[in-house]
Amino acid sequence: MSALTAQTIPQRKKRHFIPDNFDTEGRPFVSWEDVKPFYEHLKNQSIGSAAELRNWFLNRSELESFLSENFAWRYIRMTCDTANPEFTQQLNFFITEVQPRMTAYGNELDQKALANPYLGELSDAGFDVLIRGMKKAVEIFREANIPLNTEIQTEERKYGAIAGAMTVVIDGEEMTLQRAGDRLQSPDRVVREAAYRKIQERRYQDRDALDELFNKLVRLRDQVARNAGFANFRDYTFAALGRFDYTPEDTFAFHGAVARAVVPLLDDLARERKQALQLEPLRPWDLRVDVSNRPPLRPFRSGEELLNTTIACFTRLHPFLGECLAIMKEMGHLDLESRKGKAPGGYNYPLDEIGVPFIFMNATSNLRDLVTLLHEGGHAVHSFLTRDLMLSAFKHPPSEVAELASMTMELLTMDHWDLFFESPADLRRAKVQHLEQIVETLPWVATVDQFQHWVYEHPEHGVEERRQAWNETYGRFTERVTDWTGLENYRAYLWQKQLHLYEVPFYYIEYGIAQLGAVAIWKNYKENPEQGLEGYLAALKLGYTRPIREIYAAAHIRFDFSHAYITELMQFVKGELQSINHDQ
Repeated sequence: MSALTAQTIPQRKKRHFIPDNFDTEGRPFVSWEDVKPFYEHLKNQSIGSAAELRNWFLNRSELESFLSENFAWRYIRMTCDTANPEFTQQLNFFITEVQPRMTAYGNELDQKALANPYLGELSDAGFDVLIRGMKKAVEIFREANIPLNTEIQTEERKYGAIAGAMTVVIDGEEMTLQRAGDRLQSPDRVVREAAYRKIQERRYQDRDALDELFNKLVRLRDQVARNAGFANFRDYTFAALGRFDYTPEDTFAFHGAVARAVVPLLDDLARERKQALQLEPLRPWDLRVDVSNRPPLRPFRSGEELLNTTIACFTRLHPFLGECLAIMKEMGHLDLESRKGKAPGGYNYPLDEIGVPFIFMNATSNLRDLVTLLHEGGHAVHSFLTRDLMLSAFKHPPSEVAELASMTMELLTMDHWDLFFESPADLRRAKVQHLEQIVETLPWVATVDQFQHWVYEHPEHGVEERRQAWNETYGRFTERVTDWTGLENYRAYLWQKQLHLYEVPFYYIEYGIAQLGAVAIWKNYKENPEQGLEGYLAALKLGYTRPIREIYAAAHIRFDFSHAYITELMQFVKGELQSINHDQ
C-alpha cells in the first residue's frame, strides 16, 4: 500500500517535456499556439530505438496530462457555478479552440506510433492494451467529425445549464430540486405529494427545450457515426469506447436477464411497501418514505460533517482509504453541498498531473447523499492507486472498471455505517434502503440502456415516437404496483432527468455491469474480509494495463452478466436483506 499520510500532500511530478511554469488551473495559455509547438515536436521527432519510442510516449503522456488537468479545472469551475459567464467562456474556449486541434494531432501521433518498427519491443505492462485502443481510434477517425464533435460538446453543456437553473418554492423557500426531493421521505403524505408534484412540474416546464436539445444531439451524433462508416451511433460508440469485451447483443442479453431475474424482486418490494404503508393505491410519492412511516434518515447535518465521518469510515476499512479523502480535504478538492447555480449530479474528476482528483456533488442531508460520497470516494481511491502508473492512458480504465471501484466502495463500507447512525434501528434501515436501491438500480440501468439503443437505431424518430418508445421500455423494467393515474405526462419524461443521455451517451450499461461486480466482491468480502479487500485493491491498482476480464479476475470475480449469474448475485442480496430484517 501507499505510504501516503494525510500530512503528506502530493506534489506534481517534475516535468521533462513541457516547462514547469505552465500553470495547471486553466489560465496560462490564451491560444492554441501556446501548446502547438509541443505537438509539432512529437509529430516530427525522429525515433531510432525502442528506448526513444518509450521516451516519446512518456513525453506525449506528459503533454496530454497537462491538457487534461487544464480542461478539468475549467469544467469543475463551470459546474460549481453555472451562472458565471467567465467560467463558461473558459470552458467553451478549450472545447472550441483547443480540443479540435488536439484531436487532429492525436490521430497523427497514433499513426506515427503504430508505424514505428520498434513498437513491438515495448514490453511495459499496458502497452498491448494501449496499442489495441490506438488501432481502433485510427480506424474510426474522420477529419469531418472534428467540428461535429466540437459542436456536440458545446450543445451537451447546455443540459447542465438548463437543469442547474431548476428550482422550486416550497413554504416560501426557493430550493434546488435535490433539496426539495428530501421531502419525498416525509411521513406526511400531503407533504410528499406536494413536493413530488412541484418537482415534476418544474421539470415538465422545460420538456420542450430538453426535447429540442436532445433532437439536435441525436442528429449530430448520427452524422458522426455515418461519417465513420457505421450503421448507427450505437455501433460507432461501442468502437469509440473500446468495448472489446462485449457486444450490443450481450447488452440485449443483460436487458432480458434483468427483466426475468430482477424485475420480479422489484414487484415484491413494491407489494411489501404498499402493505406496510397500508396505502391504496401506492403512488410515486410513496416510494421513498420509510415503510414504517418513520422520519427520514439524517446521516449528517452539513457537508463538513459528511466528509469528516466518511474519512473515519474509510479509515476503519483501511487507513490508506481514509488518507486519500483527508488529502483531498486538505487540498480543497471537494464541493459537496447543493446550492442554486450548481450543475446537477455528482462526479469524481481525475486530475492527471497532481494525481489528486476533485469530488463534486449536491448533498442535502439524506442517505442517498451519503452513498454518493462513498461512491465518488471509491473513484477517488482509484485515482490515488493509479497515480504512479507510467502513462496517463494507463490511469484511465474503461467505465466497467471505474464504476466497479465506486460501487464496491458503497458495499464494503456498510459494516462501518454505525459512524453515521447511532441508533441500531437507523443503521438497519440504512442498510436495507441501500440494498433495495441496488435491486432498483439494475432495472433502471436496463431501462436507460435499452432506450438509448432504440433512440440511435431510429435516429429520424419524432418526439411522439420517442415518448412512446420510452413508455414501452419503462413499462418492461418497472414494478407493476405503483399507480401513475393522472401522472402519465410526468412518467413520459422521466428520461430527461438522466444527464448521461445528454452528456455521455451509452455510458450507463457500465453501472449495471459494475453493480454485479460490486456485489460479487462484497460477497467475497463477507466470506473473507482480508481476501475480498485485497482483491478489490489489486484490481484497481492495475488501472488500464490489462483487459477488463483480467482486471475482474484480479478481484477474484467474473466479468459475466448472464441470467444465471445475475440470479445468483441477486439471491445473495435478497438473503442479506432478509438477514438484516430478521435482526430487527
